[in-house]
Amino acid sequence: MSRGGAAPKPGKPGVRGGRAAGVGRKTTAWGGRILQEGTPGSPVLRLFVRWVRRPLLPAVRLWRRNIQLRVVASTLLMSLGVVLLLGFVVIGQVRNGLLVTKEKASESQSAGGFAVAKDKASAPAAPGGQDDGSSDGRAGSSVTWRSELVTQLASGGQGAFYVVALSADSEDSGSSNRGPRASGGVDPVASVPQSLRDNVDQGTGAYKTYASIKYLDGQEPKPGLVIGTKLKDVDGQAYQLYYLFPLAQEEKTLSLVKGTLATAGLFLVVLLGAIAWLVVRQVVTPVRMAAQIAERLSAAKLQERMKVTGEDDIARLGEAFNKMAQNLQIKIQQLEELSRMQRRFVSDVSHELRTPLTTVRMAADVIHEARVDFDPVTARSAELLAGQLDRFESLLADLLEISRFDAGAAALEAEPIDLRDVVRRVIEGAEPLAERKGTRIRVVGDDQPVVAEADARRVERVLRNLVVNAVEHGEGRDVVVRMGTAGGAVAVAVRDYGVGLKPGEATRVFNRFWRADPARARTTGGTGLGLSIAVEDARLHGGWLQAWGEPGGGSQFRLTLPRTADEPLRGSPIPLEPEDSRAARERARQGAAAEQGNGLRLASVPVQPAATRSSLPVPPRPPVPPRTSGSAADPTALPGGGGARVVPRVSDARVEGESVPSQAADTAAAPAAADQEESARGR
Repeated sequence: MSRGGAAPKPGKPGVRGGRAAGVGRKTTAWGGRILQEGTPGSPVLRLFVRWVRRPLLPAVRLWRRNIQLRVVASTLLMSLGVVLLLGFVVIGQVRNGLLVTKEKASESQSAGGFAVAKDKASAPAAPGGQDDGSSDGRAGSSVTWRSELVTQLASGGQGAFYVVALSADSEDSGSSNRGPRASGGVDPVASVPQSLRDNVDQGTGAYKTYASIKYLDGQEPKPGLVIGTKLKDVDGQAYQLYYLFPLAQEEKTLSLVKGTLATAGLFLVVLLGAIAWLVVRQVVTPVRMAAQIAERLSAAKLQERMKVTGEDDIARLGEAFNKMAQNLQIKIQQLEELSRMQRRFVSDVSHELRTPLTTVRMAADVIHEARVDFDPVTARSAELLAGQLDRFESLLADLLEISRFDAGAAALEAEPIDLRDVVRRVIEGAEPLAERKGTRIRVVGDDQPVVAEADARRVERVLRNLVVNAVEHGEGRDVVVRMGTAGGAVAVAVRDYGVGLKPGEATRVFNRFWRADPARARTTGGTGLGLSIAVEDARLHGGWLQAWGEPGGGSQFRLTLPRTADEPLRGSPIPLEPEDSRAARERARQGAAAEQGNGLRLASVPVQPAATRSSLPVPPRPPVPPRTSGSAADPTALPGGGGARVVPRVSDARVEGESVPSQAADTAAAPAAADQEESARGR
């Protein structure tokens, strides 16, 4: 069996298959690989990707199809970004303002306390007795001097600040009169950072820093501002005095500002989203309406119109759309009426011509039978009259068949048939013409049944047209009829090695009364409607009729039918471009050269005995890269389509050791004048 052609893309002309969901669609960059491409790796990874992709596909589909959702979501995201940026700026400004205010107030408060402590240390000793037996009353009071100082300085704070007195690092703080002192249950050692203590001990001014104020009674630590300096006590010993200002109130204020901004920002984002939804809805609704009306117009509901309200741009768009729809309706109705008149005219004329043609045929038959009694000139005229009447009858029959297709009255009588029997009947009927042309007709692929549900009469008419055309335009070379079946399709390809087809002719060859050389009159050949009727028969079966050709390299016509009636075709078992084309041989040569360049040894093929050697003019299938044309072409080689493959003429490069068919080689070596053959390609 020949290699099957690549399946055409769904949705193209000639294909009745639906488009698979999600196929051939692009996705967003963040989820393109997960949502569309296959994921290599272990089965567990593929299962995970499939599990992740399944719920995301509907959301991605909705995102791509709904412009209103995209606009509203984009507006919400941008509004959220603006609100967040504005919130950060406002909160930063408020925090800086609160801290600056707190620092100024704290510095003023601490400066006053430091001045009081300095004055108290330099004040003269109070008069009184010596309770501890010392010679100086001032020495006795120094035992509780730091505690009294801390209590006195903290008495005016009432929770607004705390006072801590620590011994200098250079002093011994083990004695009871020089130990740490603190107010409000503050842990004096843990609340003052060591770095600040070092700075205070080494400097002379006041230093400040932010730290966490910790408590001895188990309260939660609070952030605060610590300001300290080094002083001397009543005994002249250096010590460190610190003011600790909690920032709890500032934190509450900042939290209130954050909450207010968050609430206002949320309402603002929701409000902007609602505004965007309303604004976009005013624009999207008419567009959706226009899209729905356009779909109804494409479904032949030409009376549909848009509802227009107002005088804005959308209203003017709706009015223009309605005018366009009205003009299209008028033009289409005119064309339909003209087409009906034309079809009726062709049908009526064809039927009316049958009666006079029958009379003329009877008279011509009488004259033709009595031509032996005429002089040579009259006898020859009788023969020409009989031949032209035969052609006129064929043309009239084809016109009647075309009129049935145009009127939609053609009916398909499908039944299971073996295409091998149809091909045999066609070849038997074409044998006399092939003998006159010196052409051999060979069949390939008839070693197994090729069964399909089809109308035997119509399929035989299509194949007869293809085979007769191949014999007439094959210039005496072999004609190969190839059959194949694969999957849900069967195919019959007719290959000739004649003058071929020029670029662009593979689609026009199916047009009615088309000729390769319009300047020449149609004096030989058929009626010019054979391939037009054949392609309509193929369409009636739900199949394809495609053409391929190259100048001087012959042509190939391929008929592909579904094995079961009303089954959509997804491919053809026979490639459209034959393997012995110049392009295929060039690809084979390049593939062989590439393998030799890589140092690969090509396997040698033993010579086949003469009894088993194929007599077909087709070279062995080369191990070349996959073809990119012909078999992969869209099945649109119909009148007005553009899917047929035509290879431009290139110089034939012989490859050493390559087996080239004699017919193809002769054609490739022919001069360029073969393109201007007098034979008109009016198939």
